Amino acid sequence: MPFVRIDVLRMPSAELEAVGNAVQQALTESTGIPLDDRFQVLTNHDGAAGTLRHGTYLEIPRDDGIVYIDITMRRGRTAEQKRQMYAQVCQRLTEQTRVAPHNVFIVVHENREADWSLGNGQAQYL
Repeated sequence: MPFVRIDVLRMPSAELEAVGNAVQQALTESTGIPLDDRFQVLTNHDGAAGTLRHGTYLEIPRDDGIVYIDITMRRGRTAEQKRQMYAQVCQRLTEQTRVAPHNVFIVVHENREADWSLGNGQAQYL
């Protein structure tokens, strides 16, 4: 059950939708989540009312094509599963969209079953 936030800058709506699809496909293949277990917030910043900042940390030459992907999910994935997930997200984005590999920025937050309510005010995982 991941919850995914994706932030981009001035990206066409159809491409932003393709980014969301690519991320979902990669998560399904690398971590085994069901394809319909899709909870995403896709935000397209216009550069005026909202924008994105980036640097060249670790000598990676990011630019305004950066895609920030923030994934919250339950604990339990191994470091190798995460490596596969990062690689698959990057591969799918570069194959299915115009996102360059150097602009794929992913962060994962893990939590426990008690940290989720999926509707109706219930803790479904408890």
